[in-house]
Parts: sequence; C-alpha cells; structure tokens
Amino acid sequence: MLADGLTVSVVVADRPCRALGIADEHGVPSELVERTEWGPAFDRAAYGEQLVKVLRAHGVDLVAMAGFGTVVPDLPAAFPGRVLNTHPALLPAFKGWHAVRDALALGVKVTGTTVHIATEAVDDGPILAQEAVPVLPGDTEDTLHERIKQVERRLYPATIRQFIEECF
Repeated sequence: MLADGLTVSVVVADRPCRALGIADEHGVPSELVERTEWGPAFDRAAYGEQLVKVLRAHGVDLVAMAGFGTVVPDLPAAFPGRVLNTHPALLPAFKGWHAVRDALALGVKVTGTTVHIATEAVDDGPILAQEAVPVLPGDTEDTLHERIKQVERRLYPATIRQFIEECF
C-alpha cells in the first residue's frame, strides 16, 4: 500500500508480523492488538472493541485488511461499507482460512483473488474486484498461494484507490 502511494493512517496486526516493521520503517504508526488466545476462551467481542478503539483513535475512515487472522464481526458495524478485505480465491468459492488448500484438493484449474467489502459473515460481502490465477501442474499450496499473492499485491491497491475515488 505504501509503495502504491496510498495514505496509511496506522498498521494494526493481531500477531507479530513483518507489516509492523515495514510501517515503522516508513514512519507509519503501528499497533499490535495481539490475540493471545486462540481457543474457546477467546473473547471475540472484547477483542473487537479493543480493535475498533485503536482504529478510531488513529482517525481511520477506511479499513483495508490483509492477512488479518481474526474474524471480528463488530468491525463492519463500526465502519459500515468501509472495511475492505482480500481473499485468496474467486469468491463465493472457497471461503475461509484454507481457500488455497481447498482449491487444490478439489482439483480446480483456475482460482484467484477477490477484493470485497467485509460484512459480519466471513468472506461474504459485495465483490469489488477479482482476478483469476491458473492452477499449474505440480502446484503446492505454497507455490499457488505465492502466485495469488503476486496478483493480489497489484489488484488490492488499485481497487482501494478506485474505492476511495468513488466513495470518499
């Protein structure tokens, strides 16, 4: 996003990751709203409140999620129609965390990436953009996912820019 000239108010992650360091290198505020519980004791509502509070404290108007590993149903309600998400499949096919693995298991010849508006339902919001990626003979989950990410790295910023131009 930064390399594409998009203004980034804050980078927020749910676990330690490279994005936080990249933000710091570019002088962009970053916050770790760490999810420390991954089992049934996880308090999704409290986590959602904390996340929304951080985003609002940074004056966020538009949320662009990428690789955020926690489903936060309160986020779309706090930023209605302004939470964008990217998903490594051509939605509505292969929803959920294991989309690339599921596409390979089913033996599809084409998958891809989708940019959509996030809603309370996982991977279910209005689609803004999609691009196909062929499944090649011998593809593994890692090789296919990397090719999908290459397309996503181009498609997502372009879609965000178009969304901002049309909606803000």
